[in-house]
Amino acid sequence: MVSYIVTGGTGFLGRRVVASLLERDPQAVVHALVREASVAKLREMAESWGAPDRVFPLVGDLTAPGLGLPVDADGNRELPRADHVVHLGAIYDMTADEDATYAANVAGTRAVIELTTELGAVLHHVSSVAVAGDHKGKFFEDDFDLGQNLNSPYHRTKFEAEKLVRESRELRWRVYRPAIVVGDSRTGEMDKIDGPYYFFAAIDGLAALPSELPVPIPDLGSTNIVPVDYVCAAMVELITKPGLIGRTFHLTNPEPQPFGDIYAALARAAGAPTGIGTVPGSHGALHALGAIPGVPVLRDLVLERLGIPAEVAPHTAFESVFSSDFTRAQLRGTGIEVPAFADYADKLWSYWRANLDPDRARRHDGDPLTGRIVLVTGASSGIGLATAHAVAARGATVLMVARTPEDIEAAAAQVRDRSGAAQAYVCDITDEKSVELLVKQVLADHGHVDYAVNNAGRSIRRSVLNSTDRMHDFERTMAVNYFGAVRLILALLPSMRERRFGHFVNISSIAVQTKVPRFAAYVASKSALDNFSEIAAVENADAGITFTSVRMPLVRTAMIAPTDLYRSIPVHSPEQAADLVVRALEHRPSRIDTPIGTFAQLVDTVMPSVKRAILHQGFRMFGESKAAAAPVAGLTTGDSNAETEPAGRSPLLALAPIVQPLMGLSGGAARFTNAVPGLHW
Repeated sequence: MVSYIVTGGTGFLGRRVVASLLERDPQAVVHALVREASVAKLREMAESWGAPDRVFPLVGDLTAPGLGLPVDADGNRELPRADHVVHLGAIYDMTADEDATYAANVAGTRAVIELTTELGAVLHHVSSVAVAGDHKGKFFEDDFDLGQNLNSPYHRTKFEAEKLVRESRELRWRVYRPAIVVGDSRTGEMDKIDGPYYFFAAIDGLAALPSELPVPIPDLGSTNIVPVDYVCAAMVELITKPGLIGRTFHLTNPEPQPFGDIYAALARAAGAPTGIGTVPGSHGALHALGAIPGVPVLRDLVLERLGIPAEVAPHTAFESVFSSDFTRAQLRGTGIEVPAFADYADKLWSYWRANLDPDRARRHDGDPLTGRIVLVTGASSGIGLATAHAVAARGATVLMVARTPEDIEAAAAQVRDRSGAAQAYVCDITDEKSVELLVKQVLADHGHVDYAVNNAGRSIRRSVLNSTDRMHDFERTMAVNYFGAVRLILALLPSMRERRFGHFVNISSIAVQTKVPRFAAYVASKSALDNFSEIAAVENADAGITFTSVRMPLVRTAMIAPTDLYRSIPVHSPEQAADLVVRALEHRPSRIDTPIGTFAQLVDTVMPSVKRAILHQGFRMFGESKAAAAPVAGLTTGDSNAETEPAGRSPLLALAPIVQPLMGLSGGAARFTNAVPGLHW
């Protein structure tokens, strides 16, 4: 019975090697070095391999002294018998810092050497072609220190680790040097974005261009790429082959792979322009440009914008040509060969696009709302309820939020009966704990939120003079319209950034543009939210998080019915208002305005004194609300319909001096203006 100790056995390559060793020898036993937190994961893997009685956790830590293995009362380590130690554990991340990389790759290897020597086993050390550094020309399997420069922590630590192995006098060893390892050539499976995968997003962006477009490709040199299934098969074949002590194996493509060929294969899979070939002399020109002060900084900024770490880009091309003659001779007759990259590029691309593309949540075929998760606050009535109906009818799952359980449950039942999928949630957005619990529950139920509509709002109509003893009016308006909306945005933002997609629609008001009198508290709160969202949109643009402010005009609801003036003004129905919200969800513009609002802003810019005169006249013509003028028996001020109409409903009242003359247009002109979307004359 052959016994193995394996480090890195739960990693992408390691778990494949372990599974293959177990399959190759039904009597083999594997002890995998894992942290305590990974024991359950290892056991799940052993079950999936059909070998729960042949795989055992060896609890420890690659970066701890003595691998963190347990010792008995006399200070001796409790070790299983092992014929072979397969050392796959390492940090392969080019962006990792030097200390972390050294601890795992060098100190960890030193501890593994001590363990292997103590057991009298054979060490199978997984190194990398990175040890070749910047060596130009042929790099043979027996080559090691040829005076090459090592320009990254990864290159330096892999070199130092292999050097420790080679210089260990009592150790029996073999070294395996894979090239850049990509996904499975049969399934495309890969576990993380690394190496050439960082360039996939840029190629995906080019897919928007016509595939026939003649795109010249800069000469970036040549690389060396192998699929993980080849590396695994070759390693297991070589590990189980007798002899070969002190030999090194290059698990590489037999020939260098020009970047132009790699790009062309991926471009075909992506539907992007495949290019017209590399530009002669561009490779040397790019190197020369890199020596000019300031150019590397600009280059790194461009790479970062494309999602490519600056540490990765310089190390995907190799100056060395890796000879693998000895390795291929040992594999001859086994059928284990490196497949051509062009033959499996489409598999890599399909898997990346479906599972690893950081922007995959943004992609959506067909109706942009179908299958999306849309959260709407203030959803028990008015604009919120109409929006819930509209998005549910388009195939979205709408999460309806309001304070009153009975109202929101009834509203959600109505949406389910008439329109589509809906779920009710009770939350007071002015309460921090309530919002925290809402978001936790929503994410537990649905995993994510694609869109959030901040519709809940409060409007107070009262002049500043009559508010001198009513600071609470300003506080409660801000509590709902600003702090409540911001609280929800902040709670949802981390999960949206993790998915690199999300959109917030804030129901603002035309009053933000017109700044009508008697709505100081309301307009200030909505303006605050607008400005917060503009800044948040800039800061989160790289993560695909967007914001729309809908400067909603007057909407006909039950609350405005008692106001006679509103009956003579053409206003939106809740369904028409919901159409504006749906447009914001579909197209995600930064804002949706109305002609009157835009006109008011224009007048404020070019004739501010005229606008102020008009608004002051309106302020004098129309008095306070009944609640502001005199308390109503049994009703506290601030609770009347006129004073607490929902967001976006009542501010047009003070625009009557402008609106009423426009209503005198001839019938034909009026019909024309009313046909223009968003025009409320």
